[in-house]
Amino acid sequence: MPQKESAKKRLRQTAKRNERNRSIKSRMATAVRNAKTAPPEERDAVLKRAVSAIDRAVKAGVIKKETAGRKKSRLVRELARTA
Repeated sequence: MPQKESAKKRLRQTAKRNERNRSIKSRMATAVRNAKTAPPEERDAVLKRAVSAIDRAVKAGVIKKETAGRKKSRLVRELARTA
């Protein structure tokens, strides 16, 4: 365990950020998974939610902008292929 106050604070901050990042990343992955398994008639609405979740992850700094673009592109391509 850290001895110095600054190290203790850093430990608290890191734990809080890890929890927040994990939550955002999990929410994004769930939205993408739901989009892939959605029935064809609901696909547009679910895709919109997945893209929104990916964009929110970028805004929070959990993933990078280029990574988000790649994820969205692959998701749309996959859904178009199975449609």
